[in-house]
Amino acid sequence: MNKALSALLLACAILPGCASVSTLNAAKADAPVIYAGTRLDWYAINGGCCPTERFGTSAPAYPSVDLPFSALLDTLLLPFAVAAELGVTLGVSGGL
Repeated sequence: MNKALSALLLACAILPGCASVSTLNAAKADAPVIYAGTRLDWYAINGGCCPTERFGTSAPAYPSVDLPFSALLDTLLLPFAVAAELGVTLGVSGGL
């Protein structure tokens, strides 16, 4: 139980700073979509000057720590990102 609670607290601490999550909410029209969180982390690690102008959101505080998690999440979301990049509407709606 203690390990599960620790993992949950760690996830809650990391997730708001996750580059993949923050790029999903970015409202920049020409921002990259495919592997956007991973690209944002890589951009920040290499000293990119203006992540907000390029990606529509700021880089996480610790991009080196965030990079593997963003790569995993971006890989899981890859089919949806490719569909969005190609302009394919999936007809998915939420709610009841």
